[in-house]
Amino acid sequence: MSTIDIEHLQSWQNRSETRDDLIASFPANALAMTLDRDEIYEIGDTLPPLWHWLHFLPIHKLSDSGYDGHAALGGFLPPVPLPRRMWAGSRLDFRAPVCIGASLSKRSTVKSVRHKSGRSGDLVFVTLIHEVFDGDTLCISEEQDIVYRALPDPDVPIAAPSPAPERSDFSRKIDPDPVLLFRYSALTFNGHRIHYDHPFCTGTEGYGGLVVHGPLLATLMLDLLRREYPASEVTHFEFRALAPVFDTQHFSVHGTYVQDNKITLWIAREDGALAMQGHATIKEPT
Repeated sequence: MSTIDIEHLQSWQNRSETRDDLIASFPANALAMTLDRDEIYEIGDTLPPLWHWLHFLPIHKLSDSGYDGHAALGGFLPPVPLPRRMWAGSRLDFRAPVCIGASLSKRSTVKSVRHKSGRSGDLVFVTLIHEVFDGDTLCISEEQDIVYRALPDPDVPIAAPSPAPERSDFSRKIDPDPVLLFRYSALTFNGHRIHYDHPFCTGTEGYGGLVVHGPLLATLMLDLLRREYPASEVTHFEFRALAPVFDTQHFSVHGTYVQDNKITLWIAREDGALAMQGHATIKEPT
């Protein structure tokens, strides 16, 4: 029988919080080095798409951390009593540039809280709306999906992931070195132990290795797009996580031009599984 009090959790709907931040150059330069890029960012430069995720970060005292390294339940997000938490996907519109040196604000709102029960147990989906403003100008709007789930039941077989497409127009192979995961955790102040604590990851949460961050995978997809179309501007991007990626295997990032400046992007695990899929719209320089 489910122990999820969905009415209580849905009382978090429409809650909002606002965070202000100075878009400093260090996070962008540190991420550029982490992604093996050569550029150096200075005051006035435009932040690449998705790199705003290095800013407006929630912080909490170490003593306020939960068992998994996240902040203890409660606060802005509803206190979902399920141990596994995953960034399942986002839909973003990039409306105006975010520039190094600007003081911006981000308003986040809980849009919906939904409960489902399936073969794998309880699932709770929390959808958030994030809006980044430069004064009165809306720069980025994002709809983010977070899924909470129970630990896997060893008696229930894990569904096989879908295979990734075999052909792409451009691609890049990635070694998910633990140092890469550590750097991204540090840059995003992410204390979630599944990204650095191997015994916790495999023994407590039942994963096959350290888990590569979902937002890092999404960032690598747009990084690949920027390498292929360096002069283009991304106006829309959406992605969905489909299967976990671990540090025990290489993975590859792929892209294919569809039509009308639309690009399909995806992450393929070394075993051929489709781990993440995304779609981007670009605007060519005039």
